[in-house]
Amino acid sequence: MKPPYTKPALPITDQINKLIGKDMIIANHALAEHSLQHISYYRLSAYWFPFEYPKGQAGPRFKPGTSFENVLELYEFDRRLRLLVLDAIERVEIAVRGSWAYQLAMLGGAFGYVDSAHYADDEKFAQNCAKLDREVSRSRDTFILHYKTHYSGPQRPPVWMAAELLSFGLLSQWYATLKEPKLRQKIAAPFHIDERIFVTFVHQLAIVRNICAHHGRLWNRQLSATYTLPKKEPPELAETVNHAMPKRLYNTVAMLQYILTRAEPGNDWGERLKTLMATLPSGQSVEMGFPTDWINSNLWSGVGI
Repeated sequence: MKPPYTKPALPITDQINKLIGKDMIIANHALAEHSLQHISYYRLSAYWFPFEYPKGQAGPRFKPGTSFENVLELYEFDRRLRLLVLDAIERVEIAVRGSWAYQLAMLGGAFGYVDSAHYADDEKFAQNCAKLDREVSRSRDTFILHYKTHYSGPQRPPVWMAAELLSFGLLSQWYATLKEPKLRQKIAAPFHIDERIFVTFVHQLAIVRNICAHHGRLWNRQLSATYTLPKKEPPELAETVNHAMPKRLYNTVAMLQYILTRAEPGNDWGERLKTLMATLPSGQSVEMGFPTDWINSNLWSGVGI
């Protein structure tokens, strides 16, 4: 039988004393108190993990020289990483929404996207339609209110409006359930990527987006989903993805870099990522799936892009 949770709630002063008692160096008590108040002990605990000895080992908890400032530096790195990744996701997401809406409009007009004949699973199609209907019903966006006020129907808005209304996670489901590979490929075509890879990447990207939007940890995180990693094509991506650590963040940022070079040529996102990664203590990038020579690969050096 599992034991009940019995850890007590501690005042911030006791939290500081607990860390000091485990051999963490806290030179600036005011900084520690402020950080524990505004970030929280529990959230910060994820960032002092690499400075700990293995659990159950006798002796002090933290390795010699570990300071509270070390923990805050890693926390700040992760915060900046999250904002940088979200910046890339925003641009890629908009491009995906646009490509999805355009191809569905060209195929069946403004409302062809809700033709069940285009989808492989009737049950999932019905579920996606129900989710869209809920979004339309509760939306207070100006374009939806205008549509409802000025037009008698159809109930569901045109595809270019739906593309703006759907959550990215729901959009990924509409895309993934399309029956025809050729149609899925048309949506992926502007990004020069095979649809079998792109469909799974869009799904994973929706998950990473939610992590970022809810201020979750990206550093050293194992993602709940991966995408189909390329083996040969495109070569600049295939040569740098990490097949040994498929659920680590590196593969996600590698694909973001690849897609951004197509969606927004001349962007400096990759350079900003390199600059940020250079601030991470030696060795910790490996835990995120970054290969030792990633920065010299064609994808990140711009060769052949």
